[in-house]
Amino acid sequence: MMIGTIMCLAFISFLSIFISVSAFNNPSLTHSLKVPSLPDITSFEDDLSYSLYHKGCPNVEGIIYRKVKEWVKRDPSLAPSLMRLHFHDCAVRGCDASILLDHSGSERSANVSKSLRGFELINDIKAELEKKCPKIVSCADILTTAARDATVLAGGPFWTIPFGRKDGRVSLAKEAAAVPMGRESITQLIEFFQSKGLNVLDLVVLSGAHTIGRSSCEAVQYRLYNYKGTKKPDPSINPLYLNYLRRKCRWASENVYLDATSPNKFDTQYYHNLKKKMGLLSTDQLLYSDSRTKPIADALSFQSSLFYNQFSVSMVKLANILDVKSQDNGEIRTNCNRVNY
Repeated sequence: MMIGTIMCLAFISFLSIFISVSAFNNPSLTHSLKVPSLPDITSFEDDLSYSLYHKGCPNVEGIIYRKVKEWVKRDPSLAPSLMRLHFHDCAVRGCDASILLDHSGSERSANVSKSLRGFELINDIKAELEKKCPKIVSCADILTTAARDATVLAGGPFWTIPFGRKDGRVSLAKEAAAVPMGRESITQLIEFFQSKGLNVLDLVVLSGAHTIGRSSCEAVQYRLYNYKGTKKPDPSINPLYLNYLRRKCRWASENVYLDATSPNKFDTQYYHNLKKKMGLLSTDQLLYSDSRTKPIADALSFQSSLFYNQFSVSMVKLANILDVKSQDNGEIRTNCNRVNY
């Protein structure tokens, strides 16, 4: 944790210098952008432990990693899918595996969740762990760890994970509707992240997960053909990129890469794409047009090490979002798809 904090402080120092330079050219930036403070970065949950499974299930991380590696080797597209599944879980009732519950009216049945993938892999990991150490490892901890391992296998950074998340017993589709879908304003995104204890820096950094993975064409077609009811494309899209997207997205059921330049590589190309007006989702491109987020996106594009280090810190913060009720009333599910009783 201390290493992550030091790296983050180094990033903030760099970012402060960068913003100062930017503010010299654009004084309004000093009024619109707030650099996160140390308490924002170190306010992690005290209830989690790095040694929780050392006695009861000592090889838990090895088992999870081997399973994720096995599945991702067969289907590399599962790596970004696991990262997205983890985000959707933590964005509703905290990281309590509520997204995994499979019943009528659950988060999993919501419209925003219909393209989520990775459930079968989590079930496979859970089945293996129940054989080796039954009723010990929560589905929430499994999903959190699988998302980390998927990031590493995709070429991203590694970070240590404290354990102890309980599996929630409540999952409601109407609550999942609050998860961003790619059409929100930057203000709406900032407010959503702040409601989860995350800041503007976390927003821009975690958006960088779009350096890999795909989106459904349905999510972007409105930008291509009828932006804001104009019957014209979104003017913020690079014309060449627009032609490319129109060829790729003739049908809403098709998929398109979030990063058209290096879609299978975890790198900073996502931020370079924004400079070229090649952000796929509206929420991607808006990061480079808003004074609160543009300087951060610029800074992250300069050195991959800055992005990697801060991505680890922001992912730890994301994984440590816990809802008091979900944790107090939680359990260790024996089957991730349903509650124990």
